Amino acid sequence: MVSDALDSLGLAGAVAGILPIWEGSRLAGRAITMRTVPADGRTSTRHLGAQALDRALPGEVICVEQQTEGRPASASWGGLLARAATLRELGGVLIDGACRDVDEIRELGLPVSARAVVPFTARGRFVEDTVGEPIRVGGLAVRTGDFVLADGTGAVVVPSDRVDEVLSVAESLADKEAAMVRGLENGDSLAVVFGRNYEEMLHGR
Repeated sequence: MVSDALDSLGLAGAVAGILPIWEGSRLAGRAITMRTVPADGRTSTRHLGAQALDRALPGEVICVEQQTEGRPASASWGGLLARAATLRELGGVLIDGACRDVDEIRELGLPVSARAVVPFTARGRFVEDTVGEPIRVGGLAVRTGDFVLADGTGAVVVPSDRVDEVLSVAESLADKEAAMVRGLENGDSLAVVFGRNYEEMLHGR
């Protein structure tokens, strides 16, 4: 519904290919951004992700852009960071890149969506580049304070200054679909339930 609402408003915001690392994982919250880049021989002065965790408030979602520059990905998130995020009651983690320690993260119950799962550590391979600065996730600009959601279908990013508008349209669309479901359950014909309304519902808010 949020993706449809963004379409209805002419906003780009849906991201394909970033999916839950464990079944049933769903996240929603304000974004805290961070970017990781290849180490290229540099030694990190702090644990990757620690600064973002220190900034994040309960319910917020850490969003990670991993710039691989065509190299094999290593994990930008793992079990130790997930445990810290759980203790801080974060809303989850969204990674345009790779994650590891899936079993541990699932046991912790932390919602995490990522583009890939790998066993490789980031140590010596990737370092933290920025925290709190604009990043790109699936080609979309993401800024700290934007609203992000992710489930088994993909992810959406809602600009911070459009959240109320987008959610209002999403609620309206959800109400229309709920009415259509009731029609199906009542045995109404598909022609009546769908009709022209289905194709035009994004434009007839």
